[in-house]
Amino acid sequence: MVYYYVQTVQPIANREEKTLIRKDLRNIAIIAHVDHGKTTLVDEMLKQGGIFRENQVTEERVMDSNALERERGITILAKNTAIHYKDVKINVVDTPGHADFGGEVERILKMVNGVILLVDAAEGPMPQTRFVLQKALELNHKVIVVVNKIDRPDARLDEVPDEVLELLIDLDASNEQLESPVLFCSGRDGTASLSPYDRGTDLKPLFDTILDYIPAPEGDPDGELQLLVSSIDYNDYVGRIGIGRVERGTVRVNQDVCITNFHEGTDPKRTRIVSLYQIDGLNRIPVESASVGDIVCFSGADSITIGDTVTSVNCPEPLEFVKVSEPTMEMTFSVNDSPFAGREGKFVTSRQLRDRLYRELQKDVSLRVEDGETTDSFKVCGRGEMHLSILIETMRREGYELACSTPKVLLREIDGVTCEPIERVFIDVPNDFSGAVIEELSRRKGELIAMNPNAVGTRMKIEYLIPTRCLLGYRSMFMTATRGEGIMNTVFEDYEPYRGDIQLRFTGSLVASEDGETTSYGLYNTQERGSMFLSPGVKIYAGQIVGMNPKQGDITVNPCKQKHLTSIRSSGADEKLILVPPVVFSLEEAIEFINDDELIEVTPKSIRLRKRILDKDLRLKAEAKAKRG
Repeated sequence: MVYYYVQTVQPIANREEKTLIRKDLRNIAIIAHVDHGKTTLVDEMLKQGGIFRENQVTEERVMDSNALERERGITILAKNTAIHYKDVKINVVDTPGHADFGGEVERILKMVNGVILLVDAAEGPMPQTRFVLQKALELNHKVIVVVNKIDRPDARLDEVPDEVLELLIDLDASNEQLESPVLFCSGRDGTASLSPYDRGTDLKPLFDTILDYIPAPEGDPDGELQLLVSSIDYNDYVGRIGIGRVERGTVRVNQDVCITNFHEGTDPKRTRIVSLYQIDGLNRIPVESASVGDIVCFSGADSITIGDTVTSVNCPEPLEFVKVSEPTMEMTFSVNDSPFAGREGKFVTSRQLRDRLYRELQKDVSLRVEDGETTDSFKVCGRGEMHLSILIETMRREGYELACSTPKVLLREIDGVTCEPIERVFIDVPNDFSGAVIEELSRRKGELIAMNPNAVGTRMKIEYLIPTRCLLGYRSMFMTATRGEGIMNTVFEDYEPYRGDIQLRFTGSLVASEDGETTSYGLYNTQERGSMFLSPGVKIYAGQIVGMNPKQGDITVNPCKQKHLTSIRSSGADEKLILVPPVVFSLEEAIEFINDDELIEVTPKSIRLRKRILDKDLRLKAEAKAKRG
C-alpha cells in the first residue's frame, strides 16, 4: 500500500496541484570509477534486503547479467533493481564505471533523487569518479560517500575521505553536498559502519543513511501524467519497452497517452499503455497502476525512445532531458566482402546490418549511425574504442558478419579553427618505468600537467593532456612498457586546436600472397620476417594479414608453402621445424593495430585482419596513386 502526506497545495492553471511526498519510496543510483565495487555492493544489498532466500545459491555480480559483462568484469549497461527495508522500497540503479559508457550514467541520473558515490579505500577518487560526481552535482542530487574495500591491506582510511572532500570543493558542490555523510564499507563482506576503525556487521548503517538522507520522491499523483523515459529495452513478444520514472500523475494499464519530446518539438503521438511493470529485486512485477516516484517499465508505445515524455492526452507537456555528451570517435562498419564471406555468420547483408545498427540507437544515446560512402557501409560514432568494440563483439555473438575500419577521431570547427578531442590521462606506474612512459607520451604530443610520487615513494602519478587520436594503439604498448604494473585511466577533457600530424605506427604487415592453408614449413620460413598471427592448418586468402613486419612497409609472404618431397629426404627432417607461438589479438588489440588501408573481418567464429584491397597489383596501384596525390 502506498502512503502519502500533503506538503503544499498550489493553484496552477485554475487547478489545485497537490505536492505529496512518498515516504515509502527512495530512488538512488550507485556511481563510481570502474572496478571500485559497485556491483559487488549491490549483491550484498540484495541479499540483506530479503530478495534471496537464506539458503539460495546466487552468482557473484548477479546484476551483470550480460555475458560480456561477466567475462570482462565490468558493467556496460545500467541495471535497475529494488530492495525493501523498514517498509520502504529502495529502487537501486547500478551504473557503469568506464568512461566510454558515460552516456548510460548521464541519463540514468534523471530517474533518481540521490546517489551513492563509491570510492576505493586504496585508490581514492579516480578520473571517472570526477566525471560521474560532476553529473550528479549538476542535477543537485544528494550524495552519500561510501569508502569501499576497507579490508584492503593498503587502504587509506584517513586520507581518502579528505580527497573526496577536496573533489567536492573542486566541483563547486553546495554547502549541503559538502556535508555529505561518509560511510566505510566492505562490499565483499557486506558490512558498513560510520567509523573507519569499525568494520561493522551488516549493511544496516547504509540502509538507514539512505532513508534518512536521500529525499523521498514528491509530486502530484492526481495531476496530468508526466513520465520521463530514461532507458529502452526490447522484447520479441511485446516489442519496445520504455523504462522511466513517473514525475507527475498516475499511469495505468490500457490508458491512452501521448508521446512528446522537449528537444525535438514534434507533434505529440497518441498511443496506449498495453502492459505495466515495476521492478522488485531482479524481477519485473506486473501492476495495474503506478504513481509519482515509481520507476516503471511499460510496453505498447512502439515509437518510444530515450528522452521522450509520456503524458496525458489532455496535457502533453514534455520534460527536459539531460544533454548527453557527443561521440568523439568514428569507425566504418561495412558488409564483409572477403573470400570467406557468409561462411560463419547468420546475418551478412547490408539490410540486416543497417537494421541492427539503427536498432542499437534506440538503447544507446551515446551512439550515432549514418549511411556511409557506399550502400554497403555505415559510419558509426561512439565515445571511445571500448564503446565501439563492445558493440562489435555483441553483434558477432548475435551472428553478424561485418568488416570494420580503423577508428578516427571526430574533428570540429570552432570559431573557424579545426579542433580535436583532448583526453586527460591519469597514469600510475612504478618509478622505474616513468621515464619510458613520459618519453612516449611526449612524442605523441602529450602535455605534462602533473607528476607526483605516491605516499610510499615507489610509484609515480602522472597526469597528461593528450589528443584522443594519439592514444590509439598506446594501451597495449603501455602495458608492455610497464610490464603489466602500470594503471592508465582517461576521461574526455575538451576540444582544442589540432596539434598537427603524427606517425603512430612504425611497423608493417605480412600479407598472404595466395589462398590456401598454412603449413608448418611455410610458417617456419615466414616467421623470420616478423611475428606471426596464425598457427598451422588455418585456411587463409590472398590479401589477409598473417603477421607483423617489425619495420615499416608491407611484405608479401606465402605461409602456405609446401616442402617438396625428394628421394633422399629423411623421415625426421620435419621435426626440426620449431615455430614461435603466434600472436593472438583480441578485438580491441586488432582495432589498435590496423592501419588506414586495412580492415578487421569480424565473424561469429573468427577475427581476421586483411588489406582493404586484397589484390596485390591493385593495392600497389592504389598506393602509387595516393603518393602522387
